[in-house]
Amino acid sequence: MTTAAPATRPARTPPRRRVFWPGRSGHLFVAAYVVLLIAFGVVPTVYAVYFAFTDAGDNFAGLANFVDAASDFRYFAAVGHVALYLVFWLVSLVVFVVGLALVLHRLTADAVGKSLRFLYYIPGALAGAASVMVWLFMLDPSVSPVSSLLRALGFDTFGQVVAPDHLPVLFTLIAFWTGAGGWIVVMYGALNNISPDLLEAARIDGAGGWQTAWRIQIPLLRKWIVYMVILAFAGGTQLFVEPQLLSQASVGVAGHDYSLNQLSYDFAFQNNNVNTAAAVSVELLLVGLVVAGVFVARSGFFDAD
Repeated sequence: MTTAAPATRPARTPPRRRVFWPGRSGHLFVAAYVVLLIAFGVVPTVYAVYFAFTDAGDNFAGLANFVDAASDFRYFAAVGHVALYLVFWLVSLVVFVVGLALVLHRLTADAVGKSLRFLYYIPGALAGAASVMVWLFMLDPSVSPVSSLLRALGFDTFGQVVAPDHLPVLFTLIAFWTGAGGWIVVMYGALNNISPDLLEAARIDGAGGWQTAWRIQIPLLRKWIVYMVILAFAGGTQLFVEPQLLSQASVGVAGHDYSLNQLSYDFAFQNNNVNTAAAVSVELLLVGLVVAGVFVARSGFFDAD
């Protein structure tokens, strides 16, 4: 007679510990940024909006400050200057950054490619006023290392180089030299995320380098390009350092009210009209937000691939 084996009890699952603060590592990681964002982003923006809709006596002024800004004889000229600069800047940024990133990606196994990645990024260390000072030196035929080229182009003096008609191109050159390198590195990283199997399949199907870039790589870079354009547009509307320093260096050849930011600065610190200056800054903020919203909506920026 056999005896039945004793039934084994199922192993007791230890009680799951309740997490007091889920995701605390991520929250702590971004906490410092959030504090700085509130202190130097949200609070100044709210302050500017308050000034834009009030008068000097802190009374509600409606749209009066916006009307005063638009009524200034320099306002629409500044709008035109910034708009023309943005066309040059954004077109050159998209065309040359994407093009150079594609070329760099094809040189990835070469020592030349590694050297270029480093050289592209160097000008970013001279952002802001430092880069403008370098260009002031480069654009003066009397001291520039490329003075022979400037004279061959018909420029014998610094004033001729920085004539008002040349400023959109000059500001585009300065902005591209300073900021394009970082975006080239970003695009290069995005290209590295494209599956090699996809590129190999394109080559097997007979696609050349141009067809692969146009039909596969550039479409897969769409969201990165949109992201670059949004940030470049927002930064371009804030044009200030370049024309301000150029105006001082050229002794008035380049005006001190060339851009909207310069005009806002003039309202605030020359005319003691902080409210109208705030109205101009709020306008720039709204334009940046609207353009960003249009690009995000039309490009499917947040759609899952």
